[in-house]
Amino acid sequence: MNFFTVKEVNMYIKNLLQGDSLLANIWVKGEISNFKAHSSGHLYFTLKDESGTLRCVMFRSRAQRLQFQPTHGMEVLSRGYVSVFERDGQYQLYVEEMLPAGAGALHLAYEQLKEKLSKEGLFDQTKKRPLPFLPQSIGIVTSLTGAALKDMLTIIKRRFPGVTVLIVPAIVQGKEGPPSICRALDRVYQEPVDVVIVGRGGGSLEELWCFNTEEVVRKISESPIPIISAVGHETDFTLADLAADCRAATPSMAAELVVPIKDELFFKLNQLQNRLNRSITNYLAQERQRVEFAAYRPIMRDPFRLLTGFQQEMDNLLTRLTQAGKNKIIDEQSRINLLAGKLDALSPLKTMARGYALCFKEDGVLINSVEQVEVGETIKVSLKKGNLTCLVREKEEG
Repeated sequence: MNFFTVKEVNMYIKNLLQGDSLLANIWVKGEISNFKAHSSGHLYFTLKDESGTLRCVMFRSRAQRLQFQPTHGMEVLSRGYVSVFERDGQYQLYVEEMLPAGAGALHLAYEQLKEKLSKEGLFDQTKKRPLPFLPQSIGIVTSLTGAALKDMLTIIKRRFPGVTVLIVPAIVQGKEGPPSICRALDRVYQEPVDVVIVGRGGGSLEELWCFNTEEVVRKISESPIPIISAVGHETDFTLADLAADCRAATPSMAAELVVPIKDELFFKLNQLQNRLNRSITNYLAQERQRVEFAAYRPIMRDPFRLLTGFQQEMDNLLTRLTQAGKNKIIDEQSRINLLAGKLDALSPLKTMARGYALCFKEDGVLINSVEQVEVGETIKVSLKKGNLTCLVREKEEG
């Protein structure tokens, strides 16, 4: 009797599934249930519809590339291959790529990424740069086949003919859109342009989704050049709009924002020139009138009269200054005489003039007491007139 082991059966079924070209790369649409994010980074969940379920796994290396957070009940499109998990003998979808499906899921993914990038500061209003007033060169990143490019070129040429426009083509919808837009932006960032417009015409939420992807939004926020996001119609609002320096409701409005109307600019310049000429003329007339009025003042007719008054004031000041100096000298002389009298009264010479004397030891120390000298010691006696050298023969305590 021929038989197979469980492992052999599972391996056989696995090889059958992996050899099927349809199941080797298949897109499956369904609602997520039993979602579990493992600590390893792998995602385990089930896709279901009204008729059945399909077990799924998404390994960490693939899950890290997701631009939204899958949740229970979210409708998604999952691409991968079907194979057998040998241990359990159950087939499952090994998911390599996942996209939100339906407006509800797209809106949830939009809000999740918006919150994430906002916390990183990508939408900070203080980082927004003003657009150049009159750019010499404009870079445009969009599809070559769309009506948006034609509209922008027509408006730019009409408003300010002669300005240089650099067109860098990009795919602006579908799976290839985000990497194509990023490559085009990288290129235009290297060109000598003064401002960049990136965008496309209107479309469904799915068609505009390229401008809600993380890689495109980050690339726009990294622009070294002032950048305008012009995606869709007035009611469309993408994350690219939040990351750009300026949002235009439509590509046509972006073209109007980026350049002024040349004829209006020249008209304003002429107005300013006329205002300047009138201001100069009025100023000169006012100054001429002021000079003429000053010329008729009495002082201008006889300027020496003013000098005479100044001379008299200077003479008065000089007289007052001289008298103040004399008074100061007298006051200081009186103060010096008073101090001299006090010093004279305290002088030792004054005391000596009344018959007193000062006695010093041989080393010059003043003698105040008989205890400072010994019998037989020589001392010096200073009188009012002259000095004596004396020998101590006897001490008498006082």
